[in-house]
Amino acid sequence: MKKLSTAVSALLVATSTLAADAVPDTRSRALEVFKPLPSTTPAVAHNPITPDKIALGKALFFDPRISASGVFSCNSCHNLATGGDDNLETSIGHGWQKGPRNAPTALNAVFNIAQFWDGRAEDLKAQAKGPVQAGVEMANTPENVVATLKSMPAYVDWFKAAFPDEADPVTFDNFAKAIEAFEATLITPAPFDAWLNGDDEALTAEQKQGLALFMDKGCSSCHTGINVGGQGYFPFGVVEKPGADVLPQNDKGRFAVTNTADDSYVFRAAPLRNVALTAPYFHSGKVWDLKQAVAIMGTAQLGQELNDGEVTLIVAFLNSLTGKMPEVSVPVLPPETEATPRPNGKIVKK
Repeated sequence: MKKLSTAVSALLVATSTLAADAVPDTRSRALEVFKPLPSTTPAVAHNPITPDKIALGKALFFDPRISASGVFSCNSCHNLATGGDDNLETSIGHGWQKGPRNAPTALNAVFNIAQFWDGRAEDLKAQAKGPVQAGVEMANTPENVVATLKSMPAYVDWFKAAFPDEADPVTFDNFAKAIEAFEATLITPAPFDAWLNGDDEALTAEQKQGLALFMDKGCSSCHTGINVGGQGYFPFGVVEKPGADVLPQNDKGRFAVTNTADDSYVFRAAPLRNVALTAPYFHSGKVWDLKQAVAIMGTAQLGQELNDGEVTLIVAFLNSLTGKMPEVSVPVLPPETEATPRPNGKIVKK
């Protein structure tokens, strides 16, 4: 019995040693594929970020008067209390119209190669302008947005502080730049970042196994970089195209941007940070369960039927991407004046 006990103890020590030895190897592999989040607000191109610009962008992000109806703000579809999205299949917009795609999270969006599922906006400045003018979303015009903002003296003062070198700072371009500056602060450091930075205890054993599977199975071929995705465009259905219930036939993705046949059903790889908070999944928003989404990715993208144990471990790793939410207080917005354009709920079909 003593010999057996000694053998078991030796086996446990050996197993523990192997696990410990495996951590640096797994981490070095991971660091070739992923990057931890920075500890400070990242810079963005052609838009120096300042405290005044961030404060202005925060107010604009929460202001529903940016929409024609006075009902919808950026936060309506990118709710910072619910993972940076609206947890709907597809978003509800102007006149209670239903949008065509699932709303991506605004959290960590500054790290994406481009914005929207089809990448049609090169950065957050361009993205901020899109929903404002979309008839199914905010249904407004740049001219009306500027008129609305100029009608409120506090906003005029805030724009002057944010863009001090401009004679007429209240412009639609500066509106977008301010929102970009605020959104650049919406980063969520997660246990995965602590582990990448050397904290062995930041991930559980199951999460480390899930990470290894994530890389070994090929998930990290598309879901890579600082945002664990959001860095490139790939066909949805590399090996096996999902059914129309998951991949609607009338949405050809990036094809609408490039008009190139090879881009049919091509979409930007979804960034996976905070993915446990952002159901439902895919551009169609048709899948509500994260385990099911992982299984679909296995068959559609990798040509592999992942077993339940493998799916469970990969989901455990994905849970390590749930980060610390930025502390955002709801701003007090300027009051309307007699010059403020009145809300308009009229639906204009284009």
